[in-house]
Amino acid sequence: MLSKRIIPCLDVRDGKLTKGIKFKDNVDIGDPVETAKIYYEQGADEIVFYDITASHEGRSIMLKVVEKVAAQIFIPFSVGGGISSIEDMRAVLLAGAEKISINSAAVKNPSLISEGAEAFGSQCIVVGMDVLNVPVSSQIPSGYEVVIHGGRKPMGIDALWWAQEVEKLGAGEICLNSIDADGTKEGYELTLTRLIAENVRIPVIASGGAGHPEHMVEAVSKGKASAALIASIIHYGEWSIPEIKKYMHNQGVKVRLVW
Repeated sequence: MLSKRIIPCLDVRDGKLTKGIKFKDNVDIGDPVETAKIYYEQGADEIVFYDITASHEGRSIMLKVVEKVAAQIFIPFSVGGGISSIEDMRAVLLAGAEKISINSAAVKNPSLISEGAEAFGSQCIVVGMDVLNVPVSSQIPSGYEVVIHGGRKPMGIDALWWAQEVEKLGAGEICLNSIDADGTKEGYELTLTRLIAENVRIPVIASGGAGHPEHMVEAVSKGKASAALIASIIHYGEWSIPEIKKYMHNQGVKVRLVW
């Protein structure tokens, strides 16, 4: 059995680490370069970096910040935000990322997934999905709708259909973020996580809502996720990565321990 991964998420706005709740009311909380180094030294399995306003503002990602983070860590590094072409992907990889995360651009141009997978390999292509719980309808039979531009634009696309579609197009992984749970620290949206994880063959990263290590245990057991994305729980010093992993290990979850 593969170890379950714990992945700190660095949301970056104007070059600063930021955090919001349900994609709103973001506040700046630190320096992403220093924070990434700390999480690497604590034993993070990967680091995810999102330039959260790049797509909405119609600009490219901040490559200088990506380069500075990449120079401080020696674990898989996934970068997203404002990536809308093969050229953007190449620039991010050359800046030091191992994985490219595409979200809004993939919804608007699905061929970007297959083109990226062909150019750089499926293992490099992570499709981020921001999902909102909505009433069940003929258009959204799962009750979960894909939203883009940092939660600003509902797309009328069913999340389960889209997850299966991105797998067919060649994505190597899905990062599944519940807008309803994001930043609440009340736990992941397990119904959504399990729905997607059980209906695709590629790894699914649970995202949105972690407030206690038990939530990570639930995400990888009840939610069937391969990894858990975390932010507030470590950004505000409530738990450290070694403490989280030790808790998960004691609950019978296989993780890469850092003592």
